[in-house]
Amino acid sequence: MGNRIEEHLTKLNEKGEKAFITYYTAGLGGMEATKQIIEAQKGYTDVIELGIPFSDPIADGSVIHAIKQGSSLRKTFELMKDIRDSGSEQPILFMMYYNTIVNYGVEAFAEKCDECGVDGLIIPDLPLEEQDELRDAIDKYDTTILVQLVSPISADRIPTILENARGFVYCVSSMGVTGGNASFHSKVIDYLSDVKKQSKIPVMMGFGIREAKDVEPMKDIIDGAIVGSYFINLMREGNYNPGIAREYVSGFKNDLNEMKKQM
Repeated sequence: MGNRIEEHLTKLNEKGEKAFITYYTAGLGGMEATKQIIEAQKGYTDVIELGIPFSDPIADGSVIHAIKQGSSLRKTFELMKDIRDSGSEQPILFMMYYNTIVNYGVEAFAEKCDECGVDGLIIPDLPLEEQDELRDAIDKYDTTILVQLVSPISADRIPTILENARGFVYCVSSMGVTGGNASFHSKVIDYLSDVKKQSKIPVMMGFGIREAKDVEPMKDIIDGAIVGSYFINLMREGNYNPGIAREYVSGFKNDLNEMKKQM
C-alpha cells in the first residue's frame, strides 16, 4: 500500500485540481467533536493536519495553543484508530513537536503511527540535520512520511531540504506565528516561485489564509492552500458544529477549483 497523501495529491494533479488542507487541533471541543469535524470534511478537504497539543509550542499562535481540554497523543492515536476502523481513507497527518515523540519513544511512536494509519508528520522544531532517527524509524513501515517546512528565511537551504522530501512541501507564507492578521512576506511571490522551480513534489502555501481569494495572486505557482487558525476560530465560534465545517470547506474547495479554471 502506498502513502495516502502522495496517492491523493497525484490524483488531484492528474485532474488538474488544487489541494485544500485544513489544520485542526486534536481534542478542541472534545475528541468526539474532532472526529465529527474530520468526517464533515470528506470529499472537500484533501489532507487534514491534526495538531497534537504541547505545553510550549513554537509555531502555534495563541489562537491554536490554548487547548486545555485534556487532549493527548494517546487519545489522538485512539481517535485515529477509530477513524481507520470505520473505513475512512482520508489523508491525515500529525503536526507536533519532537519532544512529544521522544517522550513517547521514537520506535514505539513510529510503530503506533503505522498501526493507527497516520499518513504523515510535520515537526516544526526538528531541523533536517536531526531527522535521521525519526526517518529511520518510520521508514520501517510503508505508512507515514515526513513533510518538510520551508520559509522565506530558509532560501539558501531549500535545495537541501527538498532533496528527499515527500508528500508536499509546506511553505510558510508569512513571518511570525499563525493566528494573527494575514501578513504575507513582501517577496512571497518570488519565494514561492523559487520553491516551485526546485520542488519535485506539490507546493502548499500556509499561514494567514482565510479564503480562497487570499491565494489568488499565487494561483499560478502553488499547488494548494493550508488553512489553520481561521478554521479553528470558525469552529470555536460555531460551537464545533460539523455542519459549519462542511459549509466552509466545501465553499473554499469550490472557490479554489474555480480559480484553477480561470488560469
